Amino acid sequence: MAERTRVHHVQRRRYSSRARPRASNAGAPAKGQPSGFLLDLQAVGPPIMKRNPTCHLATRIPGTPVLPMNVRTLSSVFLLALLMVTWPAAAPRYMTVDEVRPGMVGIGRTVFEGERIEEFKVHLLGVIRNGSGPRRHLVLARLEGGPLANTGVIAGMSGSPVYVDGRLLGAVAFSLGQFSKEPIAGITPIDEMIEAAEPGSRRPALNGKARISLPITRESLSAALNHAFAWFGRPFADRPGDVVLAQAGLLGPERGSELGTLLRPIAIPLAIGGYSGPVRDIVADAFGSSGFLAVPVSGQPPGQAATTVTTGRATLEPGDAVGVNLVTGDASLGATGTVTEVDGDKVYAFGHPLYNLGPTQFPMTRAHVHTLLPSLASSMKVSTTGETIGTFKQDRSTAIAGTLGPGPALVPVKLSLETGRGLKKTFTFEIVNDQMFTPLLTYVSILNTLSAYEREFGAATFTVKGKAVVRRHGEVAFEDVFTGDQPSIGAAAYVVGPLNFLLSNDFEPIELEGVELAITTSEQPQTVTLERVWLETTRPKAGTTVPLKLALRTYRGEEVTRTVPIDIPANATGALSILVTDGTRLAQIEQRDVQAPGQATDIPQMMRLLNRTKKNNRLYVRLMNQDPGAVVNGEQLPSLPPSVLAVLESERSGGTFSPLRNAILGEWEVATDAAVSGSRILTINLNQRDDD
Repeated sequence: MAERTRVHHVQRRRYSSRARPRASNAGAPAKGQPSGFLLDLQAVGPPIMKRNPTCHLATRIPGTPVLPMNVRTLSSVFLLALLMVTWPAAAPRYMTVDEVRPGMVGIGRTVFEGERIEEFKVHLLGVIRNGSGPRRHLVLARLEGGPLANTGVIAGMSGSPVYVDGRLLGAVAFSLGQFSKEPIAGITPIDEMIEAAEPGSRRPALNGKARISLPITRESLSAALNHAFAWFGRPFADRPGDVVLAQAGLLGPERGSELGTLLRPIAIPLAIGGYSGPVRDIVADAFGSSGFLAVPVSGQPPGQAATTVTTGRATLEPGDAVGVNLVTGDASLGATGTVTEVDGDKVYAFGHPLYNLGPTQFPMTRAHVHTLLPSLASSMKVSTTGETIGTFKQDRSTAIAGTLGPGPALVPVKLSLETGRGLKKTFTFEIVNDQMFTPLLTYVSILNTLSAYEREFGAATFTVKGKAVVRRHGEVAFEDVFTGDQPSIGAAAYVVGPLNFLLSNDFEPIELEGVELAITTSEQPQTVTLERVWLETTRPKAGTTVPLKLALRTYRGEEVTRTVPIDIPANATGALSILVTDGTRLAQIEQRDVQAPGQATDIPQMMRLLNRTKKNNRLYVRLMNQDPGAVVNGEQLPSLPPSVLAVLESERSGGTFSPLRNAILGEWEVATDAAVSGSRILTINLNQRDDD
């Protein structure tokens, strides 16, 4: 009897806690159900059973009611359904903008100093419909707590998560105007951020305006970035009527049309380390026009954290500071913001783009906030990037998103420098593999190193040797001399030009395995000028070799004579021309008359064209006649028969044919240890008769 009472008591406590409150609102039982079915579940529940220890079969306890099988089955099914209905459903993890009401108060999370996450209050003011694009909404909010009363919205807060009743609403991502008296922010909804994680197709090649023009200057660098990323820094809505402030609350609905033009993405702190003053100014100006605030920090060797402060945690959590590294090593460049959401190994941050590049392969790092810098114009977190903990794979209009784990493959750049003062140093960098940032940041890294160890003004000479290794396609060789008042610009642009050309191609993605450079410098100009050319014989003949003399004058006025043996083909007739010119002039001639890099039809041909680039320390000699030829698919076909030329001419509309006015019978190069300038042309008439 004791056992029966105990079991019955447990059964009543189990069912009554959730079933009886519902029974009070159920009303009368439906027709065909046993009387009292909803009012007293214990009376009609399944018989209370106990286990028979002998046969392990459930047996009925004596004294309990015996019900027909169909009644017991029906009551069991109904009881299960009733429990499923009355059990409270789990609240959705995320809050939508449709649920936002003015006056709601949420909690934000961010790092104000160090790596400790702190909370602040978020007072919701309303929803700006279409505030950042078609069906891209923003939640307007007033922030309160911590240092925000003194700083306003802080650069580096981008991505700070906001929770309302424990549910994630989105990320603090926009600030309202400048010199604001209150920290008014725009919140990007989390559902729009999650869309950023959807995989995208390969990024298209950069358009002509966005490609870096050489030589790179502060103006051309800023222009390239502005053309490539023209959206950043401008209001998302150009006309006040493009946005609607829904449920504006304290601000009033009449002001909704004005706010969209004032909201801009919160500025991104850009940690710049290891850059000399002039180059740092170039970088700060170029990135500053795109919404970044430069923060001077120290550079670190590749693979090491940019700060010694680490947490040892294997993951991130919402509110953590997070970084995006662009350059590491003897110089560093990285952006910092805040983590909004972590779902398994997926990470969402910023609430607005880095540059809205689409698919990316950028290192995801921890970040450390050293201090806050209050400012009436724009307060910011003085922060640095740390160890790599994953890869940012998407850079979209509403977020940057990626995965925790190994970082992406970077482009190693090794630069060995030997100065005229006997100083020898080797520098290493690792740069993101990206069609825009790889050439840009390689240029900056080379220029920065040379500027830090050589004088800024005065004549000097830089000799560059090295290679860039392209996976599956071989190497691009570098060898040239640059002289003048600012040879560092020419040396850096010389390396970047081929990288820019390859990475922005329309054929296939390019993977750079590395760049190796050896640069020697001299504080003396090393120049040579071509004065005159002549043949030692006055009666050249076909099938013979004649010596061509070149008179050169050095920087200090010394005259040097060089001899080039010219082989005249046995079948050559009539008037021939001998062209002697420097690399710059010859490149201009080829660009105009022979071939342009844009005519390449695949990567191997691009590699061949790049490795045939004319050099500053060479004189080029060509023996030519006036037999017409053609350039087909970027390749020279000299001395073609008229019938072949006619066929090729008919295909000219396809863009693969251009006429070649002169046939090249022979080519020679004269190497020097200085930058050469000058151009001369010599005309000869072949004498095929001994009695002439």
